[in-house]
Amino acid sequence: MDSTEIQSFLGWCTLLNAAILILSTAGLLGCRSMVTKIHGKLLGLDEDSLQKAYFQYLAQFKIAVLVFNLVPYLALRIVN
Repeated sequence: MDSTEIQSFLGWCTLLNAAILILSTAGLLGCRSMVTKIHGKLLGLDEDSLQKAYFQYLAQFKIAVLVFNLVPYLALRIVN
């Protein structure tokens, strides 16, 4: 693979992961009570613990997308 193929791959990965992040955020914000109720019964956690877990999930996923997809993509764009 040459650098343009890797750049294209990372660009698509960034786009798809950003879409997943946006959909996850919208789903958690829009259906918070339903999701919390389901996960609370499934995992036996209270609402406060679940809210912290949701926030941590979204924050870690966002950081992972930035570090593993967006930053390498931008670095290749700069180099090329």
